[in-house]
Amino acid sequence: MRDKKVLFITQSAMIAALYVVLTLLANALGLANYAVQIRFSEALTILPFFTAAGIPGLTIGCLLSNLLTGCMPLDIVFGSLATLLGAVGTYLLRKYYWLAPIPPIAANTFIVPFILAYVYQFEGSIPYFMLTVGIGEILSCGVLGMILLGVLMRYRNVIFKTQSPREKRLRVLKK
Repeated sequence: MRDKKVLFITQSAMIAALYVVLTLLANALGLANYAVQIRFSEALTILPFFTAAGIPGLTIGCLLSNLLTGCMPLDIVFGSLATLLGAVGTYLLRKYYWLAPIPPIAANTFIVPFILAYVYQFEGSIPYFMLTVGIGEILSCGVLGMILLGVLMRYRNVIFKTQSPREKRLRVLKK
């Protein structure tokens, strides 16, 4: 039991750290600001497909990233909330491989435009921001996230210490 808690905390911390580093990289390249945001870190939003540790890891990573990049307080709160909702949605849909990126895409597409319009007072309409944020999320979560998901599927048992129900039954039968 204790080993599972340590693994959960360690995975969460690693995911949060990766999220921060990838966000800072995208920010340094000028990709994580304004209407179209392509954060490499958003590819990590598929991680709750593999482990529940992705939920706090992504949320804390987003919160820290927004703090470190100088976001406004309401952006820190609602941006992190969008990430939390997307992570929970991905975890709940983990039985459906191709749906993994949909919750973070949807959460960010519906929440971030209001942040851009009302917190940062960018010129443009909410539907315009939904389009531009949606495009960025599709590229980050949908394209990059699904590439990452495909790569991690090969190593899921090693990285996340997970087994399919079939593998668990076979292990029990061998004992």
